[in-house]
Amino acid sequence: MAAEQDPEGLAAARPLLTDLYQATMALGYWRAGRAQDQAEFELFFRQCPFGGAFTLAAGLRDCVRFLRAFRLRDADVQFLASALPSDTDPAFFEHLRALDCSGVTVRALPEGSLAFPGVPLLQVSGPLLVVQLLETPLLCLVSYASLIATNAARLRLIAGPDKRLLEMGLRRAQGPDGGLTASTYSYLGGFDASSNVLAGQLRGVPVAGTLAHSFVTSFSGSEVPPDPMLAPAAGQGSQVDLAASVETWLERVCGHLGLGVQEPHRGERAAFVAYALAFPRAFQGLLDTYSVRRSGLPNFLAVALALQELGYQAVGVRLDSGDLLQQAREIRGVFRTAAAQFGVPWLQSVPIAVSNNIDEEELARLAQKDSEVNVIGIGTSVVTCPRQPSLGCVYKLVSVGGQPRMKLTEDPKKQTLPGSKAAFRLLGSDGSLLLDVLQLAEEPPPQAGQELRVWPQGARESRTVRPAHVEPLLRLWVKQGQLCEPLPSLAESRAFAQQSLHRLSPAHRRLEQPALYQVALSEKLQALVDRLSARGAL
Repeated sequence: MAAEQDPEGLAAARPLLTDLYQATMALGYWRAGRAQDQAEFELFFRQCPFGGAFTLAAGLRDCVRFLRAFRLRDADVQFLASALPSDTDPAFFEHLRALDCSGVTVRALPEGSLAFPGVPLLQVSGPLLVVQLLETPLLCLVSYASLIATNAARLRLIAGPDKRLLEMGLRRAQGPDGGLTASTYSYLGGFDASSNVLAGQLRGVPVAGTLAHSFVTSFSGSEVPPDPMLAPAAGQGSQVDLAASVETWLERVCGHLGLGVQEPHRGERAAFVAYALAFPRAFQGLLDTYSVRRSGLPNFLAVALALQELGYQAVGVRLDSGDLLQQAREIRGVFRTAAAQFGVPWLQSVPIAVSNNIDEEELARLAQKDSEVNVIGIGTSVVTCPRQPSLGCVYKLVSVGGQPRMKLTEDPKKQTLPGSKAAFRLLGSDGSLLLDVLQLAEEPPPQAGQELRVWPQGARESRTVRPAHVEPLLRLWVKQGQLCEPLPSLAESRAFAQQSLHRLSPAHRRLEQPALYQVALSEKLQALVDRLSARGAL
């Protein structure tokens, strides 16, 4: 496969974003004459994150783009030459210069799929040396993306379908690449938009943002707008001095709220006027720079009502400190009375946005039925995954030259499943998910309506299941370096993820102490495991 001029592919990961031992193994394979041996690896995880019972598969698009752009450049090869022994045969480096992924085949779960322990997220086959070199970058591209998507899905489940969720964690992310990944896959997992402009430019993530406290505190109130005049929204009629109109409205608002006209902060009001002049159709007030009740709220109402006279509607307010739930309720109450007092019905339903280190527990408070919060911005808790910082994906060899390979190890939990495999999801007559089954690739697939004997992982005995429907899980995306079908867009994968989550039973979707979803082995695969285990124990 020739390297493609794909900026996003090159940005996904560079070939040397890897561990040195991948290069030392490559040299070992080459020296042993095994570089072209056909091999297959599986990328999977052993336990669902966050104490939950599901994971959302993500990162496939990045993996495919990385593979299609994979090529070691002269500078890459020169660096490897400096890192490997000085007496390394120069012919090895010439071999590296010629490498690409034209012999690589990838089967994988579609992005946004429900994934469970032991079921491959990716199956990667091809020349042994090449597919070995792919281990670290593919793990890097899949593990964090899937963790973020799953974390975002949990937050969406807590928030419910009606709250608007904004990811705003770029400043808290683990570096720029981590920030871009988090913004991309929090959207896939169910968030509505991100503050990250680069995610919008490169990945098509909807972006959102208004103003920070620094904008408000930068104004003292003595500033004079160079042009305070604003035309009506309809484009017809005389322009109005917005700053002067706001001062007139402030007296009426303060009278309604029982405040002195001197109490609202002049600088905050000047900041609101400046922002309204710049964004008359998208005016939003940040209310907690000084005092929500005595300053932010009356200043916002004065500007919003002045804009209303010209035919504009404010789009919302935001809170970033204090008891967000209680303040939102109080603000909504004021909006309702002000809407009635000033004859502005839309004012009572102005969206209220909140932010400020919101975690799962606080999100649950804000998502209560009687909450007046409409928009929730989450940063640290989505991009850093504080409950579990890593998904723990692994990339294990399962066959070489068509022969199964199995890692036994001293820890049974780290044993691998040998052989090239297929994976299927078995469903009941009502569409409910029964279990996933892994079997050897050469076995005939399970048939709907036919009884099947399987061995659930971790169980001592087999069980029999009769599925009403059978779905193959792994799709062929890349064959011998060629893309087999178009990759879904990020928005399409996001919609698929929400459909996938909807299919889970409430017991499996539960975030605390969920019922564990079963993954089982076919009789033939279980027999192969037993045989290789017995042979390895000799």
